[in-house]
Amino acid sequence: MATDPDVTELSDSWARDLDSWAIPEEILAQAEQEPWAHPVAMFTVEGDIPDSPSHQRAREALPEGGSVLDVGSGGGRASFALVPPAGMVIAADHQQDMLDAYARAAEERGVSHREYLGDWSDIADEVPEADVVVCHHVAYNVRDIVPFLRALDDHARRRVVLELPMTHPMSNMNELWKRFWDLDRPTEPTGDQLAAIAQAMGLDAHLEVWVDESWGKRVDMPEAERIASVRRRLCLREDRDADVAAALLEEQDARPREVATIWWDVTSP
Repeated sequence: MATDPDVTELSDSWARDLDSWAIPEEILAQAEQEPWAHPVAMFTVEGDIPDSPSHQRAREALPEGGSVLDVGSGGGRASFALVPPAGMVIAADHQQDMLDAYARAAEERGVSHREYLGDWSDIADEVPEADVVVCHHVAYNVRDIVPFLRALDDHARRRVVLELPMTHPMSNMNELWKRFWDLDRPTEPTGDQLAAIAQAMGLDAHLEVWVDESWGKRVDMPEAERIASVRRRLCLREDRDADVAAALLEEQDARPREVATIWWDVTSP
């Protein structure tokens, strides 16, 4: 299928901007642990999930007992917020421990569930359609964004809802990178760029921007784990935990952030 020149230009810019977030090799070589690994504890879903524009846009398109596909599900916050009315939830994630946590949470909620392991681009053909497809805090990990969005659209019978920070999720650590490595980090891509790409693809994409007051406070992680997680992302050694703790007190990294909800209704071919 031919790609519109505007889509190509926008998606190429998106890819270049994501490439600019690569950690310099001389810093990465000093890391004791993988900086991009996601601890399951950060994504565990417990108790009630606060409502949000993203959940509202998804819920209003769901029939009673309908199905939700959660791409890059993590522990399942994006889909379990829709139970009810959802009667079936489907998770796709590249980490087995995330899917295990997802399955346990689904059992606790008494909702039917299925899980698929792998990167979305590799397993999309194996995953069934759903009434609503949700994809939260994944897009900044996707360099080849057009086929990713197209696959989301192809799997939805009614609506697709994405959620992402307006700026890269690691941008709240830019001051820490400057502090510890004297490294200036990028400021793009943005939620505006993703909405523009979806619209250029011919999707009737809507953008809603809101402030997430719960940012950085959704999971009650022990302070030592939070410090260790930030330290790993900064490619610092374990003996720098005290320095990271002091920096976090100054930087206030859990402050609210602007979040984008991008959604569109699926049109029949």
